[in-house]
Amino acid sequence: MAKSEMDNVTEEKIAAGGILAKFYFDIQNEDKEKLQPLLVDLINERLLKEPGVVYCYGTIEEPIKKDKYYITSASVNVLFSSIRSLVPIVFKYAPIGVEVLKPQKEIKLNLWDLQVMLMDVAQMSTEYSRYILEKVLSPEDIKMITQEMENRKELGKKLIEKKEERKEGKET
Repeated sequence: MAKSEMDNVTEEKIAAGGILAKFYFDIQNEDKEKLQPLLVDLINERLLKEPGVVYCYGTIEEPIKKDKYYITSASVNVLFSSIRSLVPIVFKYAPIGVEVLKPQKEIKLNLWDLQVMLMDVAQMSTEYSRYILEKVLSPEDIKMITQEMENRKELGKKLIEKKEERKEGKET
């Protein structure tokens, strides 16, 4: 059986460190007609346009009615160029489930990618915390925390630059 273009792209990306994952999303609304367009928008207009997403496609279940709400779910296959692009998207979109489909045995992750990925997670966590805190703090507290976060951001940039300089020094 001949491989499809998508199979070839998938194999090529996985061999280069990509990840094929299945995301599960759920959604509910009082209006049944809003569910499918919202999930289609999520897949085609949001996920597909995220950095590091090679392709994505999904299926949307028929909505069921529970009390006054209609509920449905989608399963979405997403091919990522690397694990570094997978992690922020999981954090950003908070699927109800994630299943790694490929590679099936092990994921290769070099130290540099791990460090950058962890810095990305720390930054996302900080931004999320900032969002939450802005909803409950006084303007003065927000100003102080904002300045602290800017200082932290600058320090993080310097740490990455130092690491890149060390990495470049080792490679030459």
